[in-house]
Formats: sequence, C-alpha cells, structure tokens
Amino acid sequence: MSFEVVLIIHVLLALSLVALILMQHGKGADAGAAFGAGSAGSVFGARGANSFIYKLTASVATGFFLTSLTLAYLAASNEVSTTVKTQSVMDQVVLDPVAPSDVQMINTKVSDTPNE
Repeated sequence: MSFEVVLIIHVLLALSLVALILMQHGKGADAGAAFGAGSAGSVFGARGANSFIYKLTASVATGFFLTSLTLAYLAASNEVSTTVKTQSVMDQVVLDPVAPSDVQMINTKVSDTPNE
C-alpha cells in the first residue's frame, strides 16, 4: 500500500472514532440507575454488557492504532531511501546569473556637502 492510501484510511478512522465517541453516553447520564431507576436490576448493571457501539469503537481505535504504526513505518522507510537526495529546499533553487550590463548602478557615495 502506498503512503497516501494509508493516510486516507487513517483520517477516515479518526473522524469515525470522534463520531463514535460523541455518540456514546457518559457515566453521568445513567446516574439515576444507581438509585433504582431504569435498568439497575439487570445482570450486567446499569451500563449493560459491551454494547455494539462500544465494540465498534474498540475496533475503530485498534484500526487507528495500526494505521498510525503503518504510517510511522512508511515514513521512516521513505526517509532512509531519500537520504541520497538533498533535503533542503534552498539547494534546489536555481539562480539566474545577472549580467553586469543589465543592472543599473546606484551611486552610494556619501558626501558631507549637499548636491545643488
């Protein structure tokens, strides 16, 4: 796989991970269950068993972790292969030599008396 494909998958996993986390209920949302309301008498407690969203979030987080490691590996292996090339942008700049006849000379001599 190329670096760009893994990067696109990584960004999509990051966005879906944010969306999945925001869709979940916090522990404070089920505070009434601690006082006997709702599903407090269930076998797994007020939070219930691992829900589908929880399992999906765990799998997306695992995919995000794996793509992070893959991107780090690809970036490191790409850097090793390009050590022969120059890394500086300034080394790639091509300067056009200017002929002395093309440049108008400016008088920079300083004198004590003003010109009249």
